[in-house]
Amino acid sequence: MTDLYQMQRAMRHMRKAAMQRGVVAILDVGTSKIACLVLRFDGEAAAREDGMGSLAGQSQFRVIGAATTRARGVRFGEIDAIPETERAIRTAVQAAQKMANVRVDHVIACLSGARPRSYGLAGEIMLASGQVSEQDVGRVLAACDVPDFGENREVLHAHPVNFAIDHRSGMADPRGHVGNRLAADMHLVTIDMNAVQNLLYCIKRCDLELAGIASSAYVSGVASLVEDEQELGAACIDMGGGATGLSVFIKKHMIFTDSVRLGGDHVTSDIAKGLQVSASVAERIKTMHGGVYATGMDDREMIEIGGDSGDWERDRRSVSRTELIGIMRPRVEEILEDARAMLDAAGFDQLPSQQIVLTGGASQIPGLDGLAARILGQNVRLGRPLRVQGLPQAATGPAFSSIVGLSLFAAHPQDEWWDFEIPAERYPARSLRRAVKWFRDNW
Repeated sequence: MTDLYQMQRAMRHMRKAAMQRGVVAILDVGTSKIACLVLRFDGEAAAREDGMGSLAGQSQFRVIGAATTRARGVRFGEIDAIPETERAIRTAVQAAQKMANVRVDHVIACLSGARPRSYGLAGEIMLASGQVSEQDVGRVLAACDVPDFGENREVLHAHPVNFAIDHRSGMADPRGHVGNRLAADMHLVTIDMNAVQNLLYCIKRCDLELAGIASSAYVSGVASLVEDEQELGAACIDMGGGATGLSVFIKKHMIFTDSVRLGGDHVTSDIAKGLQVSASVAERIKTMHGGVYATGMDDREMIEIGGDSGDWERDRRSVSRTELIGIMRPRVEEILEDARAMLDAAGFDQLPSQQIVLTGGASQIPGLDGLAARILGQNVRLGRPLRVQGLPQAATGPAFSSIVGLSLFAAHPQDEWWDFEIPAERYPARSLRRAVKWFRDNW
């Protein structure tokens, strides 16, 4: 565990260095596309002296370069074929650098696979001086009971989400407050370390330094949920090509995340098998004619398959839109049912607000919001990422939620475990408290 802790700390320092230089690349390594943005920060990122986030520093930025390329060698949001992914990353980064007309050395990346798991932890200490110092925050975070995650898993995010001094709970930043006892709740996300190592290797091979890493589900929530939703409680379901990520937010913190290893590519592959066409033809049919609700008119609407097999008769076939919807709907329902099961496991129904926001490229299937409202509950809306200065029009759709969120994460990072001086000898591995129990006790 300590090795990733050191690595995360090193990344934080590198991110600061990159922001002082003024430019950093943002990379979303997805199953269907690899997107890269080059951000320019306004001068030096001055560290704020007030509130949480003071260690990280915040900065305004604008997008000065953007590029997208088809992903190759990525399955279920994880790197499968390193040489192919490396070429795709190199293509996207070089094109974005060319547009920005600047060379970039540091990159902040997000990934959607790696089987994320959420833990809610709690820790408590007595205050020696009666006033909370920076060291006390480090001590209380070290006092959290860290579970045994199992072989080959490491911590990706470790956010302190709530502090309590004596009987006053719900504090965002306890520093400077007076009291006798300090307690903290922390949300920990662990991932499969192999997925990170592969990503790190690909980025190194492209002569870039990794200055930060985040979970796609988390950053999509940051970009797609409006402030009220993040405050009162909401879930973001990021439907990508090879994986669907889910994150739950309350009081502006992510408190649960998980992912389903299914996405839009599986719908495409069902169409390819069902209609016996190539994946590229299936993707075109899905994009142009897809849907999840059939009406009487759809029986009469015939879709020219227009394949490219060379067999004239076979390529001139046509199917009704009803038939296409009949192929797509079961897979879309399966993805939503799996997301529903995760929300139930997280205790989502205990939150004061149960807003659900669908985003990601696969959320653009017509009629999806209606179907999702039936499966997930009434409060469902389709989400697009927030507007970011300089972002090209082509990159403002739901497919770009995670990369826009990653830009916001780079400019306004959350305080994490590694921002505080934690006593190195304190890494207990005892009890496991799931996020669920925590909702009920604390909110």
